Amino acid sequence: MTETPVSASADQGADLVHFDILVASGYVLLELASVVDVLRIANRVCPSPRFSFSYRSLRGGPIASSSDATVETRAVLPNPTATYLFVIGNTNPDQPDLSLGRVVSDYTYRGAQVFLLAEAASRYIDEQGTADLATHWENASFLRERGAGFEAKLSIATERGAVVTCAGMGATTDIALAVIGRHISGAVQMTVADIMLHENIRDFSSLQPFSGAKNTATGDLKLDQCIKLMQANIEEPLPIHEIVDLLGLSNRSLERKFKAFFGTTPNGFYREMRLAKANNLLLNTTMSVREIGLACGFPNGFSSVYRSFFGVTPFAMRRQKRQTAHR
Repeated sequence: MTETPVSASADQGADLVHFDILVASGYVLLELASVVDVLRIANRVCPSPRFSFSYRSLRGGPIASSSDATVETRAVLPNPTATYLFVIGNTNPDQPDLSLGRVVSDYTYRGAQVFLLAEAASRYIDEQGTADLATHWENASFLRERGAGFEAKLSIATERGAVVTCAGMGATTDIALAVIGRHISGAVQMTVADIMLHENIRDFSSLQPFSGAKNTATGDLKLDQCIKLMQANIEEPLPIHEIVDLLGLSNRSLERKFKAFFGTTPNGFYREMRLAKANNLLLNTTMSVREIGLACGFPNGFSSVYRSFFGVTPFAMRRQKRQTAHR
C-alpha cells in the first residue's frame, strides 16, 4: 500500500498539518483507511492541500494488517514533530507493540495530540489504570474479564487533554472528520463526509451504535434539516428566505445557528458547499467548466467565483491536476 503525494514520501511541510499514523502487526485496515482517506479527500477538495501523513511503527519496515495488506513504515522518531498521532487498533489486544506509554509521552510532551483507537485505547486504559476513558464496547468487556476495577466509557471517544481514547472501527471516520474540521471550514468538512457517503459526523460524546442512541449531524435538528435542504438543492440553490420558511425559523435564528456551529453565514456555507462539489467535479470528471458551473448552481460567473475562492481559474486548476498526474 502506497501513500498519497502529500504523505510519508516527504517530511512534514511547513504549511501542512501533519499526522503520524502508527501501526503494529495485525492492525485493523478499516481504521487505517478511515484516517488516510479522510486526509486524502480533504486535500482533494480544499483550495490547496492542508494535510500530510506518515506511516510509523516502533521499528520501521513493512507491517502487515490482519487482512494481509502491508504498509511500509518509518520508525517512530525520538523527537516527533507531528501535530497528531493516530495509533491504529489491532486484532490482538495483547500485541506488545501497543504498549506505548513512552511514545505517547514523547508526542504529548512536544505538543501533539494522541488518538488511541480500540485495542490501543484499551491497552492504555489497562496500563495507566485511568477510569472514565472510552474504548470499543468489546474491549470494555475484555477489560472487565481481566478484572479491571473500573468501567470504560461507551462513547465513541473521550478527550482528556493531549490523549484521546476512541472506539475505533467505523467511528474512526467520525474522529478523523472532527479533527480535520479544526483546520478547514464546516462546508468542506461536510463535503468530505458526503464523498465518503458518511451521513452524520458524530460528536465524541455520541454513544457507540449498539446502545441504540439516535444522533444528529450537528446536534441541532433544524440545522440538520437546513443542511439536508442545501445538499438536495445544489444545482438550483434555494434562496435562504425560502429555507427559513420551510424550517419555520427566522432569518436571524438561522444565522445564529450557522455562526455558532460553523463560524459563517448560511449563504457563505451554501456557497462553499457548492464550490467544493464543483472542485470535485472539475478534478475528477471530464465535464466542461460551464457544465460544472450549471451543475453546482453557478449559471453565470462561475470562473470568477471559483477563482476568488481557490486562487486560480477552473482551467488552471484542471491543468495543474493533469500535469501532476503525468509526473
